[in-house]
Amino acid sequence: MAKIFMFKGKTLEELKKMSLEEFAKLINSRERRTLLRGLNERQKKLLEKIRKNPDKFHKTHERDMIILPEMVNAKIGVFNGKEYVMVVISPEMIGHRLGEFSMTRKRVMHSAPGVGATRGSKHIPLK
Repeated sequence: MAKIFMFKGKTLEELKKMSLEEFAKLINSRERRTLLRGLNERQKKLLEKIRKNPDKFHKTHERDMIILPEMVNAKIGVFNGKEYVMVVISPEMIGHRLGEFSMTRKRVMHSAPGVGATRGSKHIPLK
């Protein structure tokens, strides 16, 4: 049996039928305050694009946009400062921000010391 997604006791269908104010009551205070203050113009524009064509890949710089129930299953390219990272919105992401799923820093991978390196920096400890 497949597990049914629940967000604070509500199913995805119930969440999609809610107004923005009703949904805001379910999320934590920082996101609630942001939603109740209203979306900015760029966020509204992105939401309209997603509503119009939910299957298309949408690029955005709006890392601080809160993921709403109507955005589930949308493919969004979130800019990380260098490139657009594709994020497929799943129900578990509801209430989080888009930027949380597009990391801005990569893991540092050091290689061997360079040509002009000193003797001390060439030392590699044995575990």
